[in-house]
Amino acid sequence: MADADLPRVERIEAASYTHPWSRGNFADSLAAGHSMWVREADGELIGYYVMMAAAGEAHLLNLTIAPAWRRHGLGRDLLGHCLACACAHHAAALFLEVRVSNAAAIALYHGSGFTDLAVRRGYYPAGEGREDALIMKKALQC
Repeated sequence: MADADLPRVERIEAASYTHPWSRGNFADSLAAGHSMWVREADGELIGYYVMMAAAGEAHLLNLTIAPAWRRHGLGRDLLGHCLACACAHHAAALFLEVRVSNAAAIALYHGSGFTDLAVRRGYYPAGEGREDALIMKKALQC
């Protein structure tokens, strides 16, 4: 991902979430040196992820596929790339948080070998109040 990708990333983010990351969130992640990758098809940006790696761990901060491109295995492919990137950073595990209401993402992560660790109460903003996050972990055998 590069600065030039941010307008397209921002459009996918806004189409995907009721409380999307801002362009500034993505710009800050780029400036911080996080691992940020995009997926394209026929010149169209269709997905991306943001991962932070430090101190032998990695944390998946955002993984999104454009709504029109979902249910084609692209999320699984992008997650596979993220896991390989975490290994390249010598991470022993990849952690993430996911909304407890996001059944499709939870199924993807369980199907990819992630296990449930705990629940963070009120982690995400929601339409009315806050929503809990499920904390998940995958030990990496790099």
